Amino acid sequence: MTLDLIQRLEHLRAEEKRLAWRGTFADYFDLVRKNPSIARLAHARVYDMIVESGIESDDHGDSRYNFFASDIYGIDAALDQLVEYFHSAAQRLEVRKRILLLMGPVGGGKSTLVSLLKRGLEQYTRSDAGAVYAIAGCPMHEEPLHLVPDALRPEIEREFGIYVEGELCPRCRHDLEHTYHGRVEDVPVERIVFSEKERRGIGAFTPSDPKSQDIAELVGGIDLATVGEVGSESDPRGYRFDGELNIANRGIMEFVEMLKTDERFLYVLLTLSQEQSIKTGRFSMIYADEVVMSHTNEHEYRSFVGNRKSEALQDRIILVKVPYNLRVADEVRIYEKLLRQSNLHDVHIAPHTLQTAATFAVLSRLEESKKAGMSLMKKLKLYDGESVDGFTPKDVKELHEEAEREGMDGISPRYVINRLSSALVRDNVACINPIDALRSLRDGLGQHTSISREESERLLNLISDARREFDELAKREVQRAFVYAFDESAHTLLDNYLDNVEAYCNRTKLKDPITEEEVDPDEKLMRSIEEQVGVPETGKRAFREEILIRISSLARRGQRFEYSSHERLREAIEKKLFADLRDVVKITTSSKTPDADQLRRINEVVDRLVESQGYCPICANELLRYVGSLLNR
Repeated sequence: MTLDLIQRLEHLRAEEKRLAWRGTFADYFDLVRKNPSIARLAHARVYDMIVESGIESDDHGDSRYNFFASDIYGIDAALDQLVEYFHSAAQRLEVRKRILLLMGPVGGGKSTLVSLLKRGLEQYTRSDAGAVYAIAGCPMHEEPLHLVPDALRPEIEREFGIYVEGELCPRCRHDLEHTYHGRVEDVPVERIVFSEKERRGIGAFTPSDPKSQDIAELVGGIDLATVGEVGSESDPRGYRFDGELNIANRGIMEFVEMLKTDERFLYVLLTLSQEQSIKTGRFSMIYADEVVMSHTNEHEYRSFVGNRKSEALQDRIILVKVPYNLRVADEVRIYEKLLRQSNLHDVHIAPHTLQTAATFAVLSRLEESKKAGMSLMKKLKLYDGESVDGFTPKDVKELHEEAEREGMDGISPRYVINRLSSALVRDNVACINPIDALRSLRDGLGQHTSISREESERLLNLISDARREFDELAKREVQRAFVYAFDESAHTLLDNYLDNVEAYCNRTKLKDPITEEEVDPDEKLMRSIEEQVGVPETGKRAFREEILIRISSLARRGQRFEYSSHERLREAIEKKLFADLRDVVKITTSSKTPDADQLRRINEVVDRLVESQGYCPICANELLRYVGSLLNR
């Protein structure tokens, strides 16, 4: 183990050595001639980082950038708008001179999104594709091409296709003149790696008390230790170019809660967005190439928009709405990601626990629809890609258009995780199930001082809706496990149904197994199965013919038709058999002193739930008792 750690440390040192390239401007220019993308601007670098990660389709058929796929879920529209912004800015269009503002509810993923871009850029600049070079010793680690005199830049672009934008910072201008005596080709250049921790290429500013916060945090300030040596406060050697805007040059600048910042700080942003320059009291405009990002909540944004004094800055903002996720499947992924980061490995989370909590959370974010027959639960299922009778995928688009603010209110993932954490750390808990999760979510509402009585009642009703949804799911789980235990009965029912369907479709008769008389197909039996999945009287022939086509197709490939070969028929067989066994299930699951046969059935069902459904013995037995109580109501 120690040897393995030493080897990794040696590998890390070798990697750092590889990244420590150093040469002259002449050497750097040769690199840029071979690969002009090395000298790309900040927005282009971020866009390339995202695109080079690849694009894949998700479970809903939507395209997703791999860059976000493992960390951000359910806000595809916001991500598309974000990437569209970087795409336009990468083309050096005017949009790059804008501040990117993420606006949405608390816990919606705004800061996670910015953090992901910052961490991604740190890693990207360590790769060959994302290599960044800077004038050695420059406090703003600026682009070495700034050394090219203005008079030569048109020729450089015509001859080599290399675009040069920006001017030297005051410190580099001084060094070029006094240290290198104007010999641009001799100026040293080094490769750099962005790091927020080391304040290189990644900046962050958090507003605090306006009376105590100094503008120097943004734009740097006079270096009192050296100003006496150089003799003038306007000498760049006596100034610290170490403000967050300075060190974020060529990378990303994050303004945390920008709209809570004092106006004098916002004026600096206005200059940066308008002129791509930083203004300090001692020097002329200092060119800066950086992506400026911020995030805020809806209330702060509305106040900002309503303030006429901020109109100039408003015009310089690109707004991206980041609402809560509205898909249960994606919400579950959010919880799974957050729980993976914890140290809770000894507590089992029963199947459907996270799904049930996610159902409640998503329901709280949905708006009532004006469409006839559209309940919140149906809306939730449509958004999650499930089929809902009477509605099509086209309705999803109309529902989104109908509810413009959907996802801007409701229960946050943070609240759900807090309540799940509370359930997970109870004394002696070995497993939590969906009912435990809903109980914890309900109890937590009383601790939310910001929730009104009316809102609390609405959320309690939604918890009841989520529980009813789980009740149906729990019955189906036990239903399938019991059907498995009665596998022979399921196959007998299937064979009987298929014999009758074949005779019905071919307009032939069946032979009674006892009397050997020819009889008509058993319409009552067929309809008792088909009605389990809502096949109407008018659609029974089409359904039966579809089954025969599937049997024929499998037979041509040498495969046998099973009751699981057709999803709707499998569901119908399970429901029919479960209905026939309902009394057996009720007695078996609710008996306090089960006999030997009942105990055998219980053990078979528990084993099935544990082996193939992800349950542990504790939650499997609790599920059986719970379903038994449901059936006995």
